[in-house]
Amino acid sequence: MIFDTHAHYDDEAFDADRDELLAGLSAAGIGTVVNIGASLAGTEATVRLTQEYPFIYGAAGVHPSSTDELDEASFARLRELAAQPKIVAIGEIGLDYYWDEPDRKLQKYWFRRQLNLARESRLPVVIHSRDAAKDTLDLMREERAEEIGGVIHCFSYGKEMAREYLEMGFYLGIGGVLTFKNAKKLAEVVAYAPFERLVLETDCPYLAPAPNRGKRNSSLNLPYVVAVLAQIKGMSEEAVICGTEENARRLYRMG
Repeated sequence: MIFDTHAHYDDEAFDADRDELLAGLSAAGIGTVVNIGASLAGTEATVRLTQEYPFIYGAAGVHPSSTDELDEASFARLRELAAQPKIVAIGEIGLDYYWDEPDRKLQKYWFRRQLNLARESRLPVVIHSRDAAKDTLDLMREERAEEIGGVIHCFSYGKEMAREYLEMGFYLGIGGVLTFKNAKKLAEVVAYAPFERLVLETDCPYLAPAPNRGKRNSSLNLPYVVAVLAQIKGMSEEAVICGTEENARRLYRMG
């Protein structure tokens, strides 16, 4: 069944129909979802979702754009949440230079701290990097992130950067952007990368694939991504579904 490695079902976009939507995923061929923390409150909500739904696992982390909410007390709480039974990763963490805030120095500080939390917790990381290619890679090298492992979420850089991360042992998260007409660079990365290092993700409620681009995304849209990935790799859709599920279980060390 399809494994969605990166979702945000705690988002308010799902407040009206969350239970109904999640209850219908299995019948639609979605077997496992990892809900990703993007703030302390989001991580708390993620833990609750993992307790409520057998097929939902979670990642504990604070998105770079929310790092100004962190201090020693909130970081101690994040550490507690990371120790919960169904938390399988630290994330999403990283650098986001699209906006001027929070300060880049602050983002880097909490990125390092969360990388070290992953090392302590013996969990992989879910990396967010937007308009910050060089700084993300440099900081990860300094912190020896290849010893931690994980996934580059919503991979958006070119083949050169993909090679760097693949050599570090990281997986690449592939979602709805692959179906966009202007996704030539990502299609080249998918063609280049070993299939064993690709995983499916939605980033829902964001980044819905064509033909639903611009609408609220959910795991139900992943078959559109599967179809394009199968075409690029010259594989059957069933082989893509089975293979990416195996990859995701390996990524998140779920056996």
